[in-house]
Amino acid sequence: MNAVTVLGVAIGLAMDAFAVAVATGLAVERVTHRHHFRLGFHFGLFQFLMPVLGWFAGKTVTGHIQTFDHWVAFGLLSFVGGKMIWEAIGSHEHGSTRADPTRGWSLVTLSVATSLDALAVGFSMAALGISVWLPSVVIGLVAGAMTIIGLSFGRRLGEAWGRWAEVAGGLVLLGIGGRILFQHCVG
Repeated sequence: MNAVTVLGVAIGLAMDAFAVAVATGLAVERVTHRHHFRLGFHFGLFQFLMPVLGWFAGKTVTGHIQTFDHWVAFGLLSFVGGKMIWEAIGSHEHGSTRADPTRGWSLVTLSVATSLDALAVGFSMAALGISVWLPSVVIGLVAGAMTIIGLSFGRRLGEAWGRWAEVAGGLVLLGIGGRILFQHCVG
């Protein structure tokens, strides 16, 4: 793979992470450097690890995973997006604080959901006999950077639009999950 191709793949894979980071920036009341680090690090790490795992699994598992990977991504993103919407509406009515999606199982769920496509890229690299290491590092770094940018962008939107922006962020996650499901079912 040449450098332009690797960068193009990395940017393409990072777009879901960017969109989820924007939605997360909408959900967090006050975005701090810790939020940037946690989300950027985890999204970048998972985007690095998934192609490596896919490459090691190679051709033997490809057929089995491809039959349901889009359902897993759809389910995870729908769960987190629905939870964001529920908390945005519920916290307004009950005066409770919002959960931080950059912590705990929400962080793991979002990290896995945004990196499942990278697993398929690893499978493809194994099938083509391409080394996975340099592309995986680039994919991880680009995803981490795009995540930090997306989180900052979401924070600015959240400051301007408040709870409606958080609901919109949840809808974005639901839309990403729906798009993944649609692309796999139609394509």
